[in-house]
Amino acid sequence: MKARHHLRTIVTSAVAISLGLTTAACGSSGGNSSSGRARVTFSYLWTGNEAKALEGIIAEFNKSQDKITVVGVSSPDFQKQLASMSAAKGTFDISDNFGNGVGSWASKGILTPLDSYIQADHVDTGDFVPAAMNQMKYKGHTYSLPIAVHDFELLYNKTEFAAAGISAPPTTMEDLATDIAKLTKVDASGNITQLGLGNPDTGTTMTTLGYAFGGTWDGPDGATPSPDNPANIAAVEFYRQNIIDKYGAAKVAKFTAGWGQYMSAQDPFYTGKVAMIIDGEWQPVSIPTTNPSLQWAVANIPYPAAKPNLAGTTQLTASTLFIPTNAAHKAEAFEFMKYLTGAAGMAAFTKALGNLPARTSLLDSNTYASIPQFSMWLQNLKNPNVHALASQPYSQQYSSDLATAFKSVLDGSKTPQDAMASVAAGAKQYPSS
Repeated sequence: MKARHHLRTIVTSAVAISLGLTTAACGSSGGNSSSGRARVTFSYLWTGNEAKALEGIIAEFNKSQDKITVVGVSSPDFQKQLASMSAAKGTFDISDNFGNGVGSWASKGILTPLDSYIQADHVDTGDFVPAAMNQMKYKGHTYSLPIAVHDFELLYNKTEFAAAGISAPPTTMEDLATDIAKLTKVDASGNITQLGLGNPDTGTTMTTLGYAFGGTWDGPDGATPSPDNPANIAAVEFYRQNIIDKYGAAKVAKFTAGWGQYMSAQDPFYTGKVAMIIDGEWQPVSIPTTNPSLQWAVANIPYPAAKPNLAGTTQLTASTLFIPTNAAHKAEAFEFMKYLTGAAGMAAFTKALGNLPARTSLLDSNTYASIPQFSMWLQNLKNPNVHALASQPYSQQYSSDLATAFKSVLDGSKTPQDAMASVAAGAKQYPSS
């Protein structure tokens, strides 16, 4: 399930300048520069300010040694990335993706196993957040390393809370249901003018709620789709009962259709059209620059009152680095990967982009002290109730099928039970692990 990460505003095709850069850089991939350095092409999905920050770190790496020159290429096109990796000769040496895609690509043989490099260089993989490191592996081998991770918490509008007479954020799911009702406003015609709980990304919201209710999306073994797990269904049912059924699917759709662009000045959370959202750690970086007047705060995602052991539950997603099988400079690419995923490189990278470090040794670092309310996201990575979707050959198809099923619940065409049952039926045809 791909979260809508602030660190990378991914588009389906590169802009013209990116295409031009790709052509120039790829033409020299696999060779050496005039200085005798190995030339490593880093094709990355980040764009805009994120790409600028990354280019600064690339420059620092190039200055730090005299054997490798890394050339960064902003190329936010997944299809071009995959086409290059599937060819006999690759056009880049290292790139990035999302954690739950590792298993699918590793099963196709297009990712280089990193085990020998990790062992030779004594890379301490035990310092990476466990849930993130689990996504980096397929059939006992490591195919990727996390550069940043992301988790999800409950953000709320303090002004709207005060206006509704709510003195504290919800602790339990029962509290959350009550607050959704208090914070949702409708006009005389029944049209929604403010929604208690918004939904920046349906897949992330629903799967995170599933974990918060005590569910699992990949079975007890972490490698078998389990969309019809009772707790998952209870989570989707919670959303349906408290929003869709209560206010009407058509009226919710009409209201959400008028929302402004995510994380723009017209974002519905920024403008007060929604009072609560479940979202990631990029928000404390975005809000002060996009709407500094917004009075907001963050809290743990609520848990069912009968299950206090689920306090602090969250979902983790990971941004990863990998080396394609057809890369020309694998060893040199790993040197750069080691630099980026080392403590110093990772701290610089994640601070610049407003993301969470993938290393547990950085969670208490004062590197992030200047980011408002960032500690909630950081500290929850220590919680044993941190979950991540599996990274298996079926994961990408599963993500797509879940998205379709969630949409059918939101538009009122299916019950949560029927929607999840349809995914479970389709999952029987997924490729085995």
